[in-house]
Amino acid sequence: MNNNDKKKLVKQRYSELALNSDSEKEPCCCGPNPALPSKKTFTIMSEDYTKLKGYEKDADLGVGCGIPTEYAGIKIGDTVVDLGSGAGNDCFVARAEVGDNGQVIGIDFSPQMIEKARKNANKRGYNNVKFLEGDIEQMPLPDNTADIVVSNCVLNLLPEKNKIFKEVYRVLRPGGHFCISDVVLEGHFPKEFKENAAMYAGCIASAIQKEDYIGEIKNANFKSINIQRTKTVEIPDDVLKEHLSKETIANYKAGNVGIYSITVTGVK
Repeated sequence: MNNNDKKKLVKQRYSELALNSDSEKEPCCCGPNPALPSKKTFTIMSEDYTKLKGYEKDADLGVGCGIPTEYAGIKIGDTVVDLGSGAGNDCFVARAEVGDNGQVIGIDFSPQMIEKARKNANKRGYNNVKFLEGDIEQMPLPDNTADIVVSNCVLNLLPEKNKIFKEVYRVLRPGGHFCISDVVLEGHFPKEFKENAAMYAGCIASAIQKEDYIGEIKNANFKSINIQRTKTVEIPDDVLKEHLSKETIANYKAGNVGIYSITVTGVK
């Protein structure tokens, strides 16, 4: 897949997830087709948000890999931008922290996700949370908009991370910072693993090396870069068997690839 193909794949899969999350029926992206990720493929890294202030159950699709707001240092009155905002889960948690005088802006490239998030906000009367449809590699925001940028398991899905971190730098105010949870690797997947569409859309095969990820942040001129939290990600055997051949699974396990969810911060 080229970069455009990868972005189209991710957009399609997450749009399907949004459309089917309102239904009690089995999501359409589950099934015998090995090219389609099951719900479990999306959620094997998810965190428990249920005890957080601002949590809204119908906004939680369980597809994150961390809780970036936990380490973001959000204060009352801040403007927070959430990249890949999905159904609004992290935005609503951030809203509880910025208070009525702050502002939260979610950006997502799936129109279905934007529609779902707006419905979630409107039915609660949240007038200081808004959702914009757009590409986070070219954000629909002016320079120096945000005090804080957060994101949860999104940047690894997109191929041009260098552009994203430069955009994060652009939209942050001087002295502002980001807090991003994402998936990184130490070691390399077998070729067949990385080319599997389900593993890519599920935030696994799309991840890059930890060293390269931090390198992109440095290249965007951020300072005081710190990894606040690291969690090892284990892929269950049933997920591997659902999408990969026995040979590919054996090669993957023999390679001792380290998969990690990290929460990283940096200052403009």
